[in-house]
Amino acid sequence: MADYKDLQQKVIQLSKQIVKMCTEAGSGHPSTGLSLVHIVTALMYRVMRYDVRDPWNPAADRLVLSEGHAVPVVYAAYCDLSGVVGFPGRPSELRFEDALTLRAADSVLDGHPNPAIGFPFFDSATGSLGQGLSTAGGLACAARVDKLDRRIYCIMGDGESREGQVWEALDFIVDHKLFNVTAIFNCNGQAQSDYVSPQQSADTLKRKLEAYGYEVRVIDGHNFDDIFPALATPAKDRPVAIIAKTVKGWGVNEFLHSNYHGKPLKADQLPQAFADLDAKAAEYGVGTDVIKVDRLQIPQAVRHASVGKYSAGTFAEGCASVGLTKMVEKKEMSTRRAYGAALNALGSDSRIVAMDGDVKNSTFAEWFAKNYADRFFEARIAEQNMVSAAVGLAAGGKVPFASTFGKFIMRAADQIEMAAVTNANIKLCGSHTGISLAADGPSQMAVADVAFFRAYAHTKKADGTPACRLMLPSDAISAYKLTEAMANVEGMCYMRTHRPEVPFLYNEDEAFPLGGFKHLIDGEDLVIVASGYMVHVAKAAVEKLEKTTGLSASLVDVYGLPLETDEILQIGDDCRGQILVVEDNYVGGVYDEIATAAAASDLGVRVEGLVLQSIPKSARLPEEVLSMVHLGVDDVVQAAQRMFDQSE
Repeated sequence: MADYKDLQQKVIQLSKQIVKMCTEAGSGHPSTGLSLVHIVTALMYRVMRYDVRDPWNPAADRLVLSEGHAVPVVYAAYCDLSGVVGFPGRPSELRFEDALTLRAADSVLDGHPNPAIGFPFFDSATGSLGQGLSTAGGLACAARVDKLDRRIYCIMGDGESREGQVWEALDFIVDHKLFNVTAIFNCNGQAQSDYVSPQQSADTLKRKLEAYGYEVRVIDGHNFDDIFPALATPAKDRPVAIIAKTVKGWGVNEFLHSNYHGKPLKADQLPQAFADLDAKAAEYGVGTDVIKVDRLQIPQAVRHASVGKYSAGTFAEGCASVGLTKMVEKKEMSTRRAYGAALNALGSDSRIVAMDGDVKNSTFAEWFAKNYADRFFEARIAEQNMVSAAVGLAAGGKVPFASTFGKFIMRAADQIEMAAVTNANIKLCGSHTGISLAADGPSQMAVADVAFFRAYAHTKKADGTPACRLMLPSDAISAYKLTEAMANVEGMCYMRTHRPEVPFLYNEDEAFPLGGFKHLIDGEDLVIVASGYMVHVAKAAVEKLEKTTGLSASLVDVYGLPLETDEILQIGDDCRGQILVVEDNYVGGVYDEIATAAAASDLGVRVEGLVLQSIPKSARLPEEVLSMVHLGVDDVVQAAQRMFDQSE
């Protein structure tokens, strides 16, 4: 039997701090933190190879706390270890008493793990349950690319294991043989409002995990003689999952009377809680004084030098490398093909990695997968896992591009929100967007995605930049250039591509600065604004207007959000103050962008919108479905004529 007296005394010290810091904050989850105090003490003081003075070291082992509400236990240990917080170049060192700033407005100890505000020990924001193991998988993928032997530990709750994404991640880890990930299930038998279902019991979880291909180690989560062998012994031919049987509220009798979830003790209850923990110390045969236990196994720092900007090369060369020369000569290509060509061209830089949701032959990520197989990670039909794994890849120093149909990207709305909270540098591409998809029908069409991502385009990160940039290319050249731009802008981006082959609108040397637009046709009577596939519809409408009615309309292609609207409003003011916005998605997109700006402007510009206002259905051709929902060329012509007539 090993002697763990120092760690047992540390457990008592940390337990008291967990209880006290939640009481001081007036909220928090001390009972869950206490259930993990032995496991976290073992990890942070003995097992993990990391340096608290350099939490950015990419060689270090990582801890993903998917059970984010248990975070007081990690904060207590990290403060005790004088861990560094802040940002590279602006670090600061915590003290033990800083744990008592939990949840304060000016504290880096947020209510749930949140690296974006300056707690770099964590790699992603967690607490929206079920996402952490996916992030751990992404971290492991990044370590493989860099040939690092770092280990990643992920702690989840037993109630949390009901989340389907947990099982997506377990599959992903087996698929890619990510044996450096250790999944730890905190089985204390209680969820938030009740005991966990028998389906989440330790015995049932064991059988499920074994069926998934895991070596399962069942341990007493409060016994170091069980904990250390389970954590320290590496996997051989399959990943390891640990089922830790724990007690929610361990050591404090008040917490054991009922399900005491998410509720701190009152100040007058602290003396009794400390007395209970002192009694535990007596059982261990250790003192109750505060002691210092130093970290072990600090890895050598590893840094990867930046190699400058990411380049996709020229459009013609990038397309030629994937066999698209004839399309270039014909000057007709879908935006999804151009995305695939650009992604493949970017792949010459080892920092670029890619994922796809089992549609790589439709998104054309297959070219990257073929040429850079060691940096491509197939996520299969598990979009939520894909997005969270991309967050892990980004935390591991990579620039991940994750693609699937835009409709299926929306399955991961919560994961995308958590990526925004994290400030993750991920690049998402949704293909087959809008209603030009036609024949496949509404189950495959992304029509709410623009409004969703626009919300983040108008949300600021700590540095004042958008939480997400939305790319809306209209032709192959703009799609190619904007894919390259996504790689070079820090932060989350979403590109919307479409299936139909469309004519080129731009020359190969055209530039597309972020937040911009293109004034494609100059007219006098009104302005038609469009994005994506609808630019081609609007262009045909402009040409038909002039031919049949003599009206001269300007055409503006909005290729990204957030949008610099001042110049567009000025163009509208010069065209009798009339702007008609045309888009093949639901409300909340470009129309709202320009209408909001016009409402705040002194120019008095009138803005109307033709947007998708009914749920579409299948049609064999894009023109047919556009006509069904009143977004066809003739509909645009009629709306423009009516708007012009009303301005007279």
